[in-house]
Amino acid sequence: MTKLKITRCEISGGDIVPMSGDDNIFNATINPSAFSRKYKTRFSGVDGDTAIGKSKPVPKYDRSDPEELSLTITLDGTGVVPDAADTTVTDQLEQLRNVAYSYDGDNHEPNPVEIEWGDGLSDFQGRMTGLDVDYSLFQTDGTPLRATVKMTFIEALTEEMEAKESNDKSPDLTHILQVREGDTLPLMCQRVYKDVSKYLEIARFNDLDGFRDLQPGTLLRFPPMR
Repeated sequence: MTKLKITRCEISGGDIVPMSGDDNIFNATINPSAFSRKYKTRFSGVDGDTAIGKSKPVPKYDRSDPEELSLTITLDGTGVVPDAADTTVTDQLEQLRNVAYSYDGDNHEPNPVEIEWGDGLSDFQGRMTGLDVDYSLFQTDGTPLRATVKMTFIEALTEEMEAKESNDKSPDLTHILQVREGDTLPLMCQRVYKDVSKYLEIARFNDLDGFRDLQPGTLLRFPPMR
């Protein structure tokens, strides 16, 4: 049976790259019974007062939040699980902390990780944001024999990776457009920002006086706007 694997990664050339060696890998001995992936998109204009003359707010895309992953696994040190017969709960938890949670003094932050378990988690690279441990079985001396570990991760990205994923038509990028016959500034703002109301800001940004009479062939800059 394929077991969940968490691999410590390093950032190299703007990419997140899995590290080799047993010290950089945590293998779950008992797979999670379930996991959840959370995706969230934010829209502006949906909170607060509605503009005068409008019965409802008009949502406008703001950004997509990083994906979130939550999963829970069991660590067993009773000896009944073959893959964990020779390791204690404390050792298993220490390995998990070293791989996914511990602070890296060289990079001044915890390392990102890659999580693999079947098709559903074959593509997730993230950073651990939470590690909750509940102990439930003990030896007579208090040594833990079983623990439930809940982990939460947030999608890991570098600036270079985010830039690659950005759509070239995104309003988060600066555009230079050439005015075409019949173009108006509101029409061009609609084309770039999906918002005609930006035309006054673009007129000021480009030092336009007579923006109502755009000359074909004129180059205009459309900077990132929210």
